Amino acid sequence: MCYRVSILLFIFSAFCAVNAETKKPNIIFLFADDQRADTIAAHGNPHIQTPNLDKLSKQGFSFLRNYCAGSFSGAVCVASRAMLMTGRQWMQIPTKRKNTDWTGLISLPKLLSDKANYETFIVGKWHNGLQTLKDSFQNGKSVYMGGMADHSDFSVQDYVNGQLGEKKKAKEFSSTEFATAAIDYINKAKTEKPFFLYVAFMAPHDPRNPPEKYRQIYYNKRPPLPENYLPLHPFRNGPQVSMGRDEGLANWPRAKEVISDQLCEYYGLVTHLDEQVGRIMDSVNRSKHADNTIIIYTADHGLAMGSHGLLGKQNIYEQSMRCPLIIQGKGIPKGNSKAYTYIHDLYASICSWAGVKTPSGVSAKDLIPLMTGAQKEIHSELFLPFQNSQRAVSNGKWKLHVYPQINHQLLFDLENDPHEMKDLASANPEIVKEMRALLDKQRQQFGDKDPLSSSKPLAKEVDYTKTKRVLDKWQPKWIRDKYFDGRDDANHGLKK
Repeated sequence: MCYRVSILLFIFSAFCAVNAETKKPNIIFLFADDQRADTIAAHGNPHIQTPNLDKLSKQGFSFLRNYCAGSFSGAVCVASRAMLMTGRQWMQIPTKRKNTDWTGLISLPKLLSDKANYETFIVGKWHNGLQTLKDSFQNGKSVYMGGMADHSDFSVQDYVNGQLGEKKKAKEFSSTEFATAAIDYINKAKTEKPFFLYVAFMAPHDPRNPPEKYRQIYYNKRPPLPENYLPLHPFRNGPQVSMGRDEGLANWPRAKEVISDQLCEYYGLVTHLDEQVGRIMDSVNRSKHADNTIIIYTADHGLAMGSHGLLGKQNIYEQSMRCPLIIQGKGIPKGNSKAYTYIHDLYASICSWAGVKTPSGVSAKDLIPLMTGAQKEIHSELFLPFQNSQRAVSNGKWKLHVYPQINHQLLFDLENDPHEMKDLASANPEIVKEMRALLDKQRQQFGDKDPLSSSKPLAKEVDYTKTKRVLDKWQPKWIRDKYFDGRDDANHGLKK
């Protein structure tokens, strides 16, 4: 009798243990690359087709003022991913090799695995080095180790038990390749333990070469140029202006025709990516995980795409640092928030869903109180430091830009000028003073010791005739053939 009771108690305990694990939600993290916040129809852009992200937004919760917290690198995606994986603003990551190493800090997937018994799986882009991959994930499929590649011609590797396999040519276009690998994992994943599935897409990062069908959608009905389009950026905002790789993807000044073509390609990549997100959403809904899964969709940062005369993300303007964030699934209410959030706040939020305490030193703030309405804000100010060349702070209404290397500053009224088109600094010295105080407060909080002015400032003006193009390798062939003749001269090889 005692023996039977013991057996029954053992079975009941095992059942309770399994049941306790399955109560923890599965997390599917969908990570776009270079996607502006204003490229989702449901969030106010009538010129783009994103039916699946629209559906995700309608069914879930959208954060409409979500940002990458600046960058230590021109490769902003590296910094963004380091912040996400550690839950820290980049100045809080104590390593000399921030691009490939965050030694001593526990990554989000590692924390979920060690403290909450999650199965962790990676698909897609990993741009933070092999050791951090090994320190983070257990397994993966179709992993791309690098920053960018031709979406239609690149190699991937499977990742099994901490080891990368041989490189093999991807079978499909990048977004399709990664979605297919994610769906395969979802279909095979068991319910005995929760999983964290990280799917890092390469789209809509350049080269902007979407499949023909998606390109033609926008060439047949062109979207308008950004409202704050300029042919030239009006001053030197740091080394990235004119000399950075992203800014070499079109000639100076920015011809409207060239920007329009690139925008069509960019929108095509977003729409194709949206279709792959839809495939993943459908697979979840059809799976045994449908009632116990949270889907997160965000991007590592935005992209200028002609705004302010820029193309890249190496700047502190809204279009470059701001990016979408939508969360949908188990226990997630419907709605939206305009409170300031950072991408790396997801570290703390995922820990809450998994029932894990955030490690000491993590500065990420839990998003859940915003979704439940318990709090109206989790950050009273927004702080955007970019290397040592740019700083921005905002209190929601006013946004101050500071450019230490040229002793220049800008002030924008975001409520009335959300595209940062009218500088009000000279007319509002008292507000500038108040915003400088907020900037000092943020700098002190994060240990920012870079000077805000220079005794030997660089020239504010940029001689665009001396800038160089670096685009030939990465632009789609049809764009190279249409606009460039391959010469590297004062005209940048631009065809007349």
